[in-house]
Amino acid sequence: MRVIVSAGGTGGHIYPAIAIINKIKEMEPDSDILYIGTHNRMEKDIVPSYDINFTSLKITGFKRKLTLGNFKTVYYFFKALKKAKRIMKDFKPDVVVGVGGYVTGPVIYTAHKLGIPTFIHEQNSIPGLANKFLNRYANKIGLSFESSDKYFTKEKTVFTGNPSSEMILKKKKIDKKLYGFHDDKKLILIVMGSLGAARVNEKIIKMLPLFNDKKYECLFVTGKDHFEELNKKAQLPNNVKMISYLDNMGGFLKNVDLIISRAGASMLGEILASGIPSILIPSPYVPNNHQVKNALDLKEKGASLVILEDELEEKKLLKMIDDILFDEKQYKKMVTASKKMGIKDSASRIYKVLKELVDKR
Repeated sequence: MRVIVSAGGTGGHIYPAIAIINKIKEMEPDSDILYIGTHNRMEKDIVPSYDINFTSLKITGFKRKLTLGNFKTVYYFFKALKKAKRIMKDFKPDVVVGVGGYVTGPVIYTAHKLGIPTFIHEQNSIPGLANKFLNRYANKIGLSFESSDKYFTKEKTVFTGNPSSEMILKKKKIDKKLYGFHDDKKLILIVMGSLGAARVNEKIIKMLPLFNDKKYECLFVTGKDHFEELNKKAQLPNNVKMISYLDNMGGFLKNVDLIISRAGASMLGEILASGIPSILIPSPYVPNNHQVKNALDLKEKGASLVILEDELEEKKLLKMIDDILFDEKQYKKMVTASKKMGIKDSASRIYKVLKELVDKR
């Protein structure tokens, strides 16, 4: 199979794209894959490190307000269409996959115009501008949340879950004793993303001393940008450890009884695939406030409790933790709901759709 995959801008798009590529390679080792990303975003460094062929388009995103910068965006878009057409005529893909970010716009549009089958994947419950635009040009649309189907042509949609979830399940379990934790105590993981979240971290650091004498333990991942500052003011009880970054999230999640995190789509895919109850603090700094909607989807199904950043208080959060961990009936219900929502074969589902598109061509 010859496949072009396009995604860009954030890890929430890039890592699901890599998960899809890994599944294609697993199923068809002789496949040729080309990744098309943005010329100046993080994928230009991340993707080649996975030994994936990479090329880029010079393109910028539309501003939601009318600005002069949008005229430049239109200019770059049409230049990107020409380059994408040259790439596809040279590479001759059997199928083209878009996994989010504005770079996918010219890639999927061009493939559609050339008669090449197309698939896009939406990680969030509320789609971004690129995928809304591409709805009419995609043959099939993969969804991480079933509730997203109202934004797309329903006949095209297929519920796949987030492909990152399948990757994380293959990770080898990390012995939590390596971090100084005990096998006979429940473990909480607090993580707000690889870079952290300053405002939330300040609340968490004030809450951690309240964990003293609790029967559970906690690992607080501050994010690389915040560790040094927080380490100066931290007053950690013996049952709390603090680190800047967790290298193998998937392996560590196999030890976790409760996670407190943001509500990014990839993180939620990993949480649900692992069947872990969660307390979600959605980021208010994302387009369409989509993390709030992501979080509410989990809350409505009983897999999570949600607290908005503006409402976050140390004692309130502590009570939520205790209510989950010390109420066995409540805890089991949340585990069941999380497992029920979790999709353990998302990348495999997507591969199946791609294979069907190619076979129908």
